[in-house]
Amino acid sequence: MSTDRNPAAAPSDAEAPALARFHAVIPAGGVGTRLWPLSRAAAPKFLHDLTGSGQTLIRATWDRLAPLAAGMMVVTGEAHQDAVCHQLPALQDGDLVLEPSPKDSAAAIGLAAAILSLRDPDTIMGSFAADQVIGPVEVFQDAVRQAVATAATGRIVTIGITPSHAATGFGYIRQGRALKVPGAPDAHDVAAFVEKPDQKVAERYVKSGRYLWNAGMFVAPVGLMLEHLAANEPELHAGLMEIAHAWATDRRDEVMQRVWPTLKKTAIDYAVAEPAATAGDVAVIPGTFTWDDVGDFAAIARLNPVKDASGITVIGDTPRVYSDDASGVVVTDTKRVIALIGIEDVVIVDTEDALLVTTTAHAQDVKKAVESLKATGADDVL
Repeated sequence: MSTDRNPAAAPSDAEAPALARFHAVIPAGGVGTRLWPLSRAAAPKFLHDLTGSGQTLIRATWDRLAPLAAGMMVVTGEAHQDAVCHQLPALQDGDLVLEPSPKDSAAAIGLAAAILSLRDPDTIMGSFAADQVIGPVEVFQDAVRQAVATAATGRIVTIGITPSHAATGFGYIRQGRALKVPGAPDAHDVAAFVEKPDQKVAERYVKSGRYLWNAGMFVAPVGLMLEHLAANEPELHAGLMEIAHAWATDRRDEVMQRVWPTLKKTAIDYAVAEPAATAGDVAVIPGTFTWDDVGDFAAIARLNPVKDASGITVIGDTPRVYSDDASGVVVTDTKRVIALIGIEDVVIVDTEDALLVTTTAHAQDVKKAVESLKATGADDVL
């Protein structure tokens, strides 16, 4: 796979404008264990309004992408079918991919690519997670347009996030040379994907100005995506293609139930993006929009700043919260009165069958509680 490409020579560009070939894929998976007990297996975080906007995260994701895309596809677990269809009434049956079990992003995104490739091999697909908070929408959409234009030249494109601080919880993308792509003035080659750094390394990355956060957004010609998947994970590729060939037939469910459990569980970064970058086939568009993956309750507090003198961020349809000399965040699904007195940076999550009390500093540790509950067999609250 050559790194020397001539955008004007791409035959599919002459056939149709790049955006007319663009299909958005929304992988909606993951439980969000650091947001327990609000987020659970039956109601993961993408089905919640975590920003006070009145929209669930998946609905907001759909609304950002729909104006740009010729088609929309969602990949989610079987248990979420009804909730997703309720949130997205325009979603067509053939564009809802239901996973019998979690298999990580390579299987989810790869199956979407396989289905779309059989419909139209000239399709450019874009994968955007259902549980991210992004704004302003117009700035994000400009980055997507640039990514689609760059993908049309024959590259896998990622949208990297301009770092706001030296975060150690994200992987990073090292930008290479600037690319001359019509319609994508900010496009750069990807020099490398790098793993999550320690604090000193993260500070060096941010200071250099050459590194972006890896938010897992990928835009690519479906053929190129599948080409790399076949080269690096041939058995996974073969299984996904078998499912895709049955997708528009009455054998869809039978083939899915038979093949899906045999597929390897791995991330799209390892199966496609990193090997493709080594081959010189990956570009990046720097995203200057704000971005948050809402990884814990500290993120919810950050996204929902206190609006009055109470010192408490309150989220819930019927909150009854009293505070005195207190600060933090309360998320409530009940009508129970919650009183906070003389306590700082507290996190209270109150549901009908579980109560979480921690601090914003320990918000990442909520995952440990979920793991402990799972080990003791308390699946009824997970």
